[in-house]
Amino acid sequence: MRRQQQKLKTRRAIIDAAFNLLDEQRSLSSISLREVARAAGIAPTSFYRHFKDIDELGLTLVDEAGLALRQLMRQARSRIDAGGGVITTSVNTFMEFVVANSNEFRLLLREHSGTSPAFRAAVLREIQHFIEELSDYTANHTGLSPYLAGLQAEAMVKLVFSAGAEAIDASPAQRDLQAQRLIQQLRIIAKGASFYAGKT
Repeated sequence: MRRQQQKLKTRRAIIDAAFNLLDEQRSLSSISLREVARAAGIAPTSFYRHFKDIDELGLTLVDEAGLALRQLMRQARSRIDAGGGVITTSVNTFMEFVVANSNEFRLLLREHSGTSPAFRAAVLREIQHFIEELSDYTANHTGLSPYLAGLQAEAMVKLVFSAGAEAIDASPAQRDLQAQRLIQQLRIIAKGASFYAGKT
């Protein structure tokens, strides 16, 4: 049992070290296995006990970043169910994630349009999970059809990710302005979907 715990601890250290190496200057393709091992405090040969290669680690990082964002947005929906405004709470939660987890969000942004087909596909899967969860929530809480809820969710998620790309290096004051604009834009999308539903 202790050996398994140590293995999980080392795997976690590798993942955290890789995330820490990613910043505004560096992408997945620019970090090496040796760098990650050194930052994690392990020998390069030990890396292979946990990941087949640096690409497998990269896919794990994408999965972790996407999961962390989805979990945070689930928490936001819990706050919404307790009486918070849907769009305002969601946008504020998302912006908090962008600031607190800038390397994770940069990873999703970069690899979404990066050179690796495997990484691009992994990010697209994470975005699709995000869209599906929002679509289900929207359909259950607004009465929109699953089709319209899906279209609304897709438009909102794409807009939010685009806003996040602009907000990640913005000053707090700029980010607050971006958040307010994003809230207004998302409300327009929601009203448009509701209006369209009434016309069909």
